[in-house]
Amino acid sequence: MPFVVSAGRRIHYEISGEGPDLFLHHGFTSSSQAWRFFGFTEVLQKHYRVIALDALGHGLSDKPRETAAYTLQQRSQDVLAILDALKINQVNYCGYSLGGWVGYGLMRHARDRLQSLILGAAHPYADASWDAFKGLDGTDAEAFIAAFEGVLNERISPEVKMMIRANDLPALAAAAQQPRVSMEELLPLIDMPCLMFCGDADARHAAIRRCAGLLPRAAFVSLPGVTHFGGLMQSKLVLPPMLDFLAAQTRT
Repeated sequence: MPFVVSAGRRIHYEISGEGPDLFLHHGFTSSSQAWRFFGFTEVLQKHYRVIALDALGHGLSDKPRETAAYTLQQRSQDVLAILDALKINQVNYCGYSLGGWVGYGLMRHARDRLQSLILGAAHPYADASWDAFKGLDGTDAEAFIAAFEGVLNERISPEVKMMIRANDLPALAAAAQQPRVSMEELLPLIDMPCLMFCGDADARHAAIRRCAGLLPRAAFVSLPGVTHFGGLMQSKLVLPPMLDFLAAQTRT
């Protein structure tokens, strides 16, 4: 299993398929395996070399329990460590939720490494909803889940709750307390092709649609009836516009 070391911590990733490089970054409480489980990898690997990481605190990557380990700059550096190990100069980047937040971080810290951006259920505006995790240490799974429901402004299904409980919750509670400050100043810099998508039952839908409208080369896809968690589960809705977008980057 491939790992890189970033800031002294091991970051796991996996590679599938051949073709132009496509980097996938999952959401909070998820892992690289979500892309497989929900049907993305099977399709994408037919056209691309798909690189999917386990973000710090998730999957097979290291799980520090200090909030200071999870800065946006460090998460961006974890992505760059993988790109450097694979000798990738520029990449098509796709991030969902937490992964989208990291996409904005890459815009701030390594804009020249991005060929295009696909951002699901993520906007660059300040998000104080994450304050719901303040004071939580992750030892109470129900309190963790209740806080996450507060962040998302939606109920979490029993099936997803089971997946969340399988995580190292003290590590994720520490990660969740990293502040989500505004990155609106980056919007004028996002001049590469960008695809944004979000479920219309996701509380972030309006903000993401507004953000896409401010970008000169962005398209926005609204997923009808889809919640925040549902956005990564609905590969049949997301893959067609995603493949069309990526095909256009390959032709340029």
